[in-house]
Amino acid sequence: QVQLVESGGGLVQAGGSTRLSCGTSGRTSRNYCMAWFRQAPGKEREFVAALRWGGPTTHYADSVKGRFTISGNNAANTVYLQMNSLKPEDTGVYYCAVDTLGTSDWGTRLTTSYDYWGRGTQVTVSS
Repeated sequence: QVQLVESGGGLVQAGGSTRLSCGTSGRTSRNYCMAWFRQAPGKEREFVAALRWGGPTTHYADSVKGRFTISGNNAANTVYLQMNSLKPEDTGVYYCAVDTLGTSDWGTRLTTSYDYWGRGTQVTVSS
């Protein structure tokens, strides 16, 4: 069993920055990709960014490209999300996820590609 725990976030002013962290515990012998998703009230969970360890390669949603940076440590099974130039529309609960099954690249942005999830951390951007 794998557990993921997110930290960071909170209340941030528009234009500001914050950094999210995600750590794992339990058996994580296979970790092909770690990602961040977010969910705003009344909306579906959406892809934000992913880090595939094989390249490593990074993937970003168009809405955050150039503002957010994903990084991490494969050996430590940790991933970070540096969020800059925040906008009110970035508000939501941010979830960390890990793919231990080895989904292909085409599935990187899909929630169904990830088999373990954290409980999420709230990010609120005030205007």
